[in-house]
Formats: sequence, structure tokens, C-alpha cells
Amino acid sequence: MKQLFVPVISCSEAIRDVYIIWVEAPQIADKALPGQFVTVRCGEEILLRRPLSIHKVQGDYLAFLFAVVGEGTEWLSLRSKGDFIDLLGPLGNGFKINDDTSRLLVVAGGIGIAPLVHLAERAGADGHSVKMILGVATASQLCHEVKGVEMFPITEDGSAGDMGVATDLLPSLVGWADQIFACGPVPMYRSMAGMMPEFRDKPVQILLEEVMGCGVGACRGCAVPTRQGMKMVCQDGPVFDLREIIWEEMGMPR
Repeated sequence: MKQLFVPVISCSEAIRDVYIIWVEAPQIADKALPGQFVTVRCGEEILLRRPLSIHKVQGDYLAFLFAVVGEGTEWLSLRSKGDFIDLLGPLGNGFKINDDTSRLLVVAGGIGIAPLVHLAERAGADGHSVKMILGVATASQLCHEVKGVEMFPITEDGSAGDMGVATDLLPSLVGWADQIFACGPVPMYRSMAGMMPEFRDKPVQILLEEVMGCGVGACRGCAVPTRQGMKMVCQDGPVFDLREIIWEEMGMPR
């Protein structure tokens, strides 16, 4: 884990209110695993750092895909080439591909695609077969092309691909997969948890995107209920086994 001041290479709007920012950070790029994240200091006026999943790695360069949802991400969206930003990372535990896995099914709900592209592209480069379900609200949000990955788009309004949500396509593809990986909102995970009989004994790893105070496990602000007690998303995750989380307690006061 390193704290670095790194140069911005580019920052552009990928779709409405969703940006992709590229930075040069060889010290992080060299070590970053799919599923890990960094925290970013977003200006002098904002106290808490913002967590960002690592979206892509190309040589010495990192990309982060993020939605503008508040002051911090708005500040980040206004960066341009030549600016410097303060990063801390890589943080957390990444996805794990088992030695006997050859086929990966990746399930992305909306902006949940952010950490899954790094996983899918690296797995494909290593010779694995990868299929990705991408569920979004409407066709205008389907701007992502993932190298070497077979895509299955689904939209809530039916404007592209099938009509529905990401988990609607799971039953037809789960039999093909050796492992399943997902990132999306908690309701998507709850729906997946209800599909346990269909998964049988296949490993299902999910990435939680909780609000974080410190990003290093000190503040306990990102605690989630698991079958082994409360765990910190920033330190114990953000990747967990789907079966490990007590989903009926997620979102309840702690």
C-alpha cells in the first residue's frame, strides 16, 4: 500500500454522469489485483477520501470508472491532463480464480461493471473463457466493450438486449460456468442469494461497495454482517463469498 501523488493522463465522460479517469501510477499498477481499490483525496475541502475500484490496468497506467454522486466525485470529474491526484492503494482483497477454473461468468449491475472489467480482461488474457452479463436501465448506458469477453446485455426498459435485470439471465448461463463473480447493488445480491440451489456448489464471489470512512479498517464504518461476525469491507473485502454475508441483516442499523 502506497500513498502517491500521480499525474492525470485523461478524464472524460463515458456516459451521462459516469466518467473514466486514467492516471500514471506504476507503483500501484504493478501490484493491483482485480477487485482491489484505491482511495482518492478529492480536493482540500473534502475530509474523507473516496474509494474507487480499479477498472483497468495497462502497463503503468490505471483507469477508474465512477459515477458523479456528490462533491467528491464531481471534483474528480473536473480533473484534466497534467493535474495531480492523491491516491492510496492498492487496498483490500481481490477476486480469486481457482486453479481448476476455465470458465468465468461475470455479472455486472450498472456501475458495478467498474471492477469487473479488470477481472474479465486479465482472465481472458490468461486463457480463460469469460461471459459477462451487463444489466443497466437503458441502452444509452451500454457503452462498455470488454476485450475478449462475450457480452450479454439486458436493459430494464428493453431498449437493448433482453428486457429485465441482470439476475434474470443467470439461470440460463450458470450451468456453463465454473465460477461466478458479481458486482452490483445489494438487491441484486439478495436476488442471487435466493438462487443458491441453482448455483449448487459453484463458488460465487461478490464485491461490496460500502461507504468508507478511512479505507484501512480503523473507523469500522464499513462493517457488514457475516456468518463469522462483523467484517470490514475495506480490510476483509471488498470481495466476499456470496454465502458468507447475512443478507437479511444488510442495511440494518449496527
